[in-house]
Amino acid sequence: MTRQVFVGDVPLGGGADVSIQSMTNTDTADAEATAAQINALAKAGCQIVRVSVYNQACADAIPAIKARVGVPLVADIHFDHRLAIAAMENGIDKLRINPGNIGSAARVRAVTDCAKAHHVPIRIGVNAGSLETAILQKYGGPTPEGMVESAMGHIRILEAQGFYDTVISLKASDVPQCVTAYRLMHEQSDYPLHIGVTEAGAGEEALVNSAVGIGTLLMEGIGDTLRVSMTGDPLQEVYAAKAILRAAGLRTDGVKVTSCPTCGRTGFNLLPVVERVKSALADLAQPLHVAVMGCIVNGPGEAREADMGIAFGEHGKKAMLFVHGEQCGVYETETAITKLIDMAKHGRTDR
Repeated sequence: MTRQVFVGDVPLGGGADVSIQSMTNTDTADAEATAAQINALAKAGCQIVRVSVYNQACADAIPAIKARVGVPLVADIHFDHRLAIAAMENGIDKLRINPGNIGSAARVRAVTDCAKAHHVPIRIGVNAGSLETAILQKYGGPTPEGMVESAMGHIRILEAQGFYDTVISLKASDVPQCVTAYRLMHEQSDYPLHIGVTEAGAGEEALVNSAVGIGTLLMEGIGDTLRVSMTGDPLQEVYAAKAILRAAGLRTDGVKVTSCPTCGRTGFNLLPVVERVKSALADLAQPLHVAVMGCIVNGPGEAREADMGIAFGEHGKKAMLFVHGEQCGVYETETAITKLIDMAKHGRTDR
């Protein structure tokens, strides 16, 4: 079990539930727009949100952002220790900064002293694509062993300053390389691990890369917090993270929508119905399993474990609603879909 640190009121490690993170893509200096995106992420189920702090205007915006949101914030900072200090003094809950990249021991000491005073943990973020030259030369390129050596070097810098409130990430776009790096780190350290596949891509490619990489680690008991990296709207990262955690058996909250792969009996396009149901129920927090099945031949039987579901008749003209595998009505298609969504939203799973 990893040691535990707190990001605001969210525990990482020490047996705590794996938490979901994402990152804004707004201009952090625009406090109103950034806070609006953070609140949307939080509503979707994100528990920790990272923002880029790349200049003083971003650091200055932190108090205004914090006043508008209710989840802990992480400042993503590269190289400039002054921005790290400004972010902490302005109320940031966590830093993402590599101590080996901010210069002298005096600068590191200034950052760690400030972090101790404000009870701010530091995430050391090692990426395969930005390893130190000496490590690349030693290992002949980016390798899992080199990533771990880099992380351990940054850890030693913080430990030399008496700082141990640390979280580690070792991300790579190559999934096997990423998984191996985390396995090695898990064997060598008890610091909490922030897991994820960096530069995973967009859409389906990002989902597959993240599901394989993050899912493998979670199933091995590795990982204390995670971010699914996806190009585009960060909301999709949160929905993907929830799905991965549910698939790994680590979350039961939220709606799970299952659907059949369809066959010749279906006779109509089921996918738009599945997407409609998923979209309508995306923000529900209570645990609920909803099935959308293409035909009534096997629908209720195959989806018996669902809390509720819908199975369509010939050519999708009518549909049967069922609860725990038992039929509870046959309706015109549109009426049935509307009733299913209403049942789910109001938690009606009684027969």
